[in-house]
Amino acid sequence: MEQESQVDTLVRRRIRALRLARGWSLDTLASHAFLSPSNLSRIETGGRRIALDQLVAIARALETTLDQLIEPPEHKDVIIRPQVEESRGITVWSLSAGDTDSGRAVAKMRITRSAPPPEEAVVHPGHDWFMVLSGTAELRLGERLIPVRAGHAAEFSTMTPTGSVRTVENRPRS
Repeated sequence: MEQESQVDTLVRRRIRALRLARGWSLDTLASHAFLSPSNLSRIETGGRRIALDQLVAIARALETTLDQLIEPPEHKDVIIRPQVEESRGITVWSLSAGDTDSGRAVAKMRITRSAPPPEEAVVHPGHDWFMVLSGTAELRLGERLIPVRAGHAAEFSTMTPTGSVRTVENRPRS
């Protein structure tokens, strides 16, 4: 019974936090969820039990899922200890937890010298994204060579054969 109460409290807090994050009043969320403002207020404060049909309507109005509203809090280690990999003039620090369900990964990359392109272009489902902090990088997408200057970013489909990303110049601007 205690665990049920903790989940109930967590769901109420999440509903309120999502509502406030959108800048919505009780009236606004209530109208989107087809509930009365007083009903919604009692749901958020614990004065009323949450019926499943109300929870579905609230989740839909907040553009979230039931799973996200009721999932238990994670107590896993949130510290990421980057593993450094160096190869061919490129140093990579992985900044994502290794068990990402989304398949997304975040990394910091430093290109210190231009390396020859790999023998074969790499393709896989998804998108890659990077930002150049200093110097200029050259992105090869298929037959195109695209300069990406400091302060600019690139996003591209990873189904496009990517030959390489290499430095063209790596000196700070004066």
